[in-house]
Amino acid sequence: MKNLAAGYELIARIIMMVFVLNVALIVHTLLGFGVTGFFPAIAACYASCRTWALSEDRRWTVKQTWMTFHRAWKKEWRPANVFGWPQFLVWALLIWDYYLVNWNNMGPAGAAASGVVLLVNVFYALFVLVSWAVASNYDERPWWIARVSLHMVIARPLCSVMLILVLCVTAWVWMTWPGVLIVFGLALPILLVVMTVYSFGRLHGMDTKERLAPGQREENIQQQP
Repeated sequence: MKNLAAGYELIARIIMMVFVLNVALIVHTLLGFGVTGFFPAIAACYASCRTWALSEDRRWTVKQTWMTFHRAWKKEWRPANVFGWPQFLVWALLIWDYYLVNWNNMGPAGAAASGVVLLVNVFYALFVLVSWAVASNYDERPWWIARVSLHMVIARPLCSVMLILVLCVTAWVWMTWPGVLIVFGLALPILLVVMTVYSFGRLHGMDTKERLAPGQREENIQQQP
């Protein structure tokens, strides 16, 4: 009975943490006037989820969640914008290409092109999701992060498949219960992505098989894959 109560408390605290992260993401995006605040907020959410995943005690309070997010947001202000905007521009181009090949009569060649562009979009989505998780784990230049992320998407097929499954389930939950999207927002899929990479990505410093020594600071783990 005691273990059941402890498990219920942990689940309740995780739900509260995700809700607080969603609120923090919205507030800090507005603090940055949207344009300059969004990507730092995304980076801070990834960093907070990573810190939580590596914590010995995952029963975070509201204050602990908020302060972890806020410190990461201030630290990631410039790096996240430098890292995020080029990704956004590439994705906007890919989505536009997908729109063109699907809503224009191009015959059989158009159907083939649509399939190719769809696969490219899925691959790029995996790359983007993994890249933010990698960026939260290493203090390296964007090109280094991109190279490692690309390697992970290709060389960790189980992780990539699990990420696709996570995204599909998240989309289904959002369509079935729209309130989940309103209450938990992007914080929920970000947490699921971090936990998927943590469980299947075999990323040094962010691997479920690794265990921190007692008292060791997780931010000192800066091993390269």
